[in-house]
Amino acid sequence: MRNHTGQGRAGQEAGSPDRLATPGTRRRWLQAGGLLLLGGGVAPWLAGCQPVPAAPLMLGLNAWVGYDPLVLARERGLIDPRAVKVIELSSSSETLRHFRNRLLDAAALTLDEALRLADEGFDPRVVAVLSASAGADVVMALPEVRNLAGLRGRTVAVEATTVGALMLQRLLQAAGLQPDDVKVLNVEATEHLALLRADRAQVSVSYEPLAGALREAGLVPIFDSRQTPGDIVDVLLVHADALQTRPEQVQALVAGWQRGLAAVQQAPEASAAVLAPGADLTPEQYLASFKGLDFYNAEQSLAWLSGQPKALGQASQGLAITLQTMGLIHETPDWGRLLAPEPAERVRQTPGAGA
Repeated sequence: MRNHTGQGRAGQEAGSPDRLATPGTRRRWLQAGGLLLLGGGVAPWLAGCQPVPAAPLMLGLNAWVGYDPLVLARERGLIDPRAVKVIELSSSSETLRHFRNRLLDAAALTLDEALRLADEGFDPRVVAVLSASAGADVVMALPEVRNLAGLRGRTVAVEATTVGALMLQRLLQAAGLQPDDVKVLNVEATEHLALLRADRAQVSVSYEPLAGALREAGLVPIFDSRQTPGDIVDVLLVHADALQTRPEQVQALVAGWQRGLAAVQQAPEASAAVLAPGADLTPEQYLASFKGLDFYNAEQSLAWLSGQPKALGQASQGLAITLQTMGLIHETPDWGRLLAPEPAERVRQTPGAGA
């Protein structure tokens, strides 16, 4: 769903360490040292007789404005790098691949992707609810596509993710079209602009901040997530065994997110100055992209994960039914198993942990 605006990663193997971005930058890729980063520890020939330090929790995310407080937390030292290593990937598709392949302990993804992982048997746990998309997921079109009715017969570029499929279905429903009324091109979103410029596609299912580059190229928005409230919710996931065996690191992850979000909200201009260059946007353009997001603070996130039944589960039953209807999940979600408020509760009980 959400990618870097930089180069794509087509042709590289899913498990290859050079697919992970170096934690200190938004543009470089791991070189030979990447094997050590993926291993998470110290090379045996360097360790000698010294105790091997605990490996940091490997967190993967792609460049999406809703995840950027985690990037800011890394850049500003608001998240302990000994406990959590924040790694940027080229797309949510790649994040999902690495999570499935256990190259990641944790991931920032969307709730629908979490439901799909749970349905596939990967047993994830949602430890924080980050934000809801309220316009930041957007369908961009060439000016010749004047309205939704103009979609008929057009080629729509969309990433082959659950979110992409969901946005496409909502788009077609709003336009009163059937799937065979358009041609669908499943391509990672980093490649959409090139396809549109070459007129190989006329419509892109996109998101901020990538949509900003499409606007600069002359495309116009014709549909966005304001028309689909509650469909796209960003969450922080960990593998169940990581939560069980490494609770302090998961707690550090949740606390780091809370500090990063607080920094963004308290000093948005200064935060944009740090984050905008990685999105190829000016700070002003970057700040504008935040208008399409509703962030959840620590108390709101914990409230979503809590309750009997869990509040997020109750609010998202419609989403789960839609995903079942689309054939993207097969079982009714076990919300009590999926939603894990314990790390956030521990952060709240630890003075200064999330400040």
